[in-house]
Amino acid sequence: MKKVDADRFLNSDVLFDILSRVPAKDLLDLKCVSREWRRIISSRSFMKAQLAKNTEMVLTGFIFQEKFKWCNEDIKTVSYISVGGSKVHHMIFDFLPEDVVMLASCKGLVCCRSCFPSEKPVIYVCNPSNKEWIKLEWPGSGYYRYESIALAFDFDPFKDSIIDPLKMFKLVRVKQVVNSNGVEEEDLYFTFELYSRGAWRKSSEMCRCDNKLIKSKGVYIGGVFHWLTDCDQVLTFDVEKELSWLISVPVPASEFWAVPEACIGESEGRLHYVLVSEEGLHVWYLEDYYEFKWTLSYCKSLDEIEGEYPQFFINLKERVMHRMSMGNNPWMNPLAFKDGLLLMKVCVNMYLYDLKHNKVAEACSIEDLNSLCMSNPTVLPHSLSLIPPLSFRVQILQIRHPGIDVILTVDNIRFSSLAANNSRSILL
Repeated sequence: MKKVDADRFLNSDVLFDILSRVPAKDLLDLKCVSREWRRIISSRSFMKAQLAKNTEMVLTGFIFQEKFKWCNEDIKTVSYISVGGSKVHHMIFDFLPEDVVMLASCKGLVCCRSCFPSEKPVIYVCNPSNKEWIKLEWPGSGYYRYESIALAFDFDPFKDSIIDPLKMFKLVRVKQVVNSNGVEEEDLYFTFELYSRGAWRKSSEMCRCDNKLIKSKGVYIGGVFHWLTDCDQVLTFDVEKELSWLISVPVPASEFWAVPEACIGESEGRLHYVLVSEEGLHVWYLEDYYEFKWTLSYCKSLDEIEGEYPQFFINLKERVMHRMSMGNNPWMNPLAFKDGLLLMKVCVNMYLYDLKHNKVAEACSIEDLNSLCMSNPTVLPHSLSLIPPLSFRVQILQIRHPGIDVILTVDNIRFSSLAANNSRSILL
């Protein structure tokens, strides 16, 4: 059968317009149709147009990585749990030059670091969909067990240039330090360091808090980062104003007989708090940041969940009520929440709970994740996108003229004048 050339029937402008309306997940497959399609889809102008027409990124999966509870050595295995698919992927980040630890995910980009111990740790910001990445220096020296590095990525396709990506993302490193004022009691504070436009700097903002950071790492919503702590509070940090404050969760853990388990996430542009207790599964969204007003959006008892899905669950309430201390691993554990979809672990299996459509599907088993330690995993929601990860190293513009060679790169701008017997370079 004669092969049909798809490009013969569409001119480039029409093809550009049609493809720019297609979600990123499907475009990755369409790159294989022809060289012309790959050229169009890989162009920066197309990426900007596609983002403008697909403003809401679709959740495609969850990045899962375990870590030891008491050991500083990192677990290198990274898994990708697909939404709508039964397969677990383990080679998603094999394009990076070393094994890494997941830190944050935002609008298709992923932030990760070198595995410890490491002589010269670095930070990577990458896009696993197109396997592009950049490398950043580690902020300062040392590593704190209860620190977090979060990723903020803001891109307006109608205002921002995709060729000028230095303006488009920031990293925030939050860590807990001891502030001793010469008194017997020592206060614990969270400090903040920001990476922007190629450099780290320390913010003057400090937040007094004795709690530890747990679960979701730096949920970014509307210019504000959110971290769940282990004592009924959410730590927040406004990136632009560099202000932090603590928000109390809607219901304290002390209200329940057994120890509950919770996570935070984003849906419809709002911060959500998900709680599993002997009273059932409850979900609230934050309606007001300053009055700490939460609104209950979903509620279902464990008996109801078990009754609707007997093929998955048995004796849920009894199992949940047996957890009497934080040292015991929860039987039912909400791990991550994004766009109305909850990833939770129940016993030895992972489930996707679609709250909008009231549907539960088995995602995988712990065995599929090559599990070593399920006590403290990092789980990051992820959406496929075409965004280049601010490609410092790969985006090169070269202008040639007799006697002059100008090379521009995103991470530095270098002007080279190559005249006869004369060479000089200026780094701007």
